[in-house]
Amino acid sequence: MRLEKLSPCKVNLILNILGKRADGFHELETVMQPVNICDGMSFERAGSGLQLTCSHPELPVDAKNLVHRAATAFLVAAKITDGVRIHLQKNLPLAGGIGGGSANAAVTFTALNELFGGPLPPAKLHELAAALGSDVPFFLYDQPALATGRGEKVETLDNFPALRGKAFFLVHPGFGISTPWSYQNLARFPAALNGRAGRARELVAKLRGNDLSAAAGEFYNSLEAPAFDKYPVLSLYQEFLREHGALVALMSGSGSTTFAIADNLAAAESLAEKFKGQFGDKGWLATVAI
Repeated sequence: MRLEKLSPCKVNLILNILGKRADGFHELETVMQPVNICDGMSFERAGSGLQLTCSHPELPVDAKNLVHRAATAFLVAAKITDGVRIHLQKNLPLAGGIGGGSANAAVTFTALNELFGGPLPPAKLHELAAALGSDVPFFLYDQPALATGRGEKVETLDNFPALRGKAFFLVHPGFGISTPWSYQNLARFPAALNGRAGRARELVAKLRGNDLSAAAGEFYNSLEAPAFDKYPVLSLYQEFLREHGALVALMSGSGSTTFAIADNLAAAESLAEKFKGQFGDKGWLATVAI
C-alpha cells in the first residue's frame, strides 16, 4: 500500500510575542492560516527500518530531518517494527517562516497512522506533534487556528469571512532566517518582546466580519523587529506591496517569507508581476486563492 499526500504551508496573520518563559521558550499568541501551496510526500510499508529520501540535496535524510524524527516517534509510540519508506518532494523554500518542515512532520504522523490502520488516537498524535515542534500540531488540522503557549495549544477556527474570495502573493527572497536567531535577537527590541496580550483574539473578531480593511491594522509580527533590522529589503518589500494594491503585507513567522493579501487571484497575480518588475524574480514567488 502506498499513500500520496500533500503537505501545505501556512502564514501567521499575527504573531504576538508576550515575553520569555522560565523554560527558555517564548510565550506567544498567533493566528495561523493554511495556504494551499504544498510539498509532496509518499509513504509505503516496505523493506526494513525507516528509509527517507528527499528531492532537495540540502536537506538531511537522517534524524536531523523532522520527517525522520516524526516517523521514528510514531513507530515507537505505536510499537510498530515494520519497514517504512518515505519520500519528500520539497517544493517549498527552506527557512521561510511558512512551516514547511513542521507540516511535513504533521503529515508524517497522520499518514503513518492511516497506513497502519489508526493505532494512535488524535490526542496522542497531538502530543507527539507538540513534543516535536511548536508549529507541528497546527498542521494536524486543515483549518485556521489560534495558537497560544509556545504555539502548541491549538484552537481551530472557522474560515474567516473577511478573507473569502481573497488571494495570497508570497515571496521568499532567496535567503532564510534562522528561527533561533530571530528569538535570540528579539531581546534587543523590548517592545516587540513583551507584546500586549489579547491582540490575536482582536484580529480574529475583526476577521469574522466581512470587511478586511477593518482588520488590516491588526495584522502584526513581533519578529519583524530583528528581521527588518538585519534585512531592510524585507521592509521595502512590504512598502512596495502596499503601495501597489496589497490590502495587507506582513512577514510570516520568523521569516523570511513576506505575504500580501489581494482582492482576488487576478489581483494577486498582477501584484506579483509588478513585484518582479521592481525586484526581479530570483527568489521564490507564488500566488494562490485563499
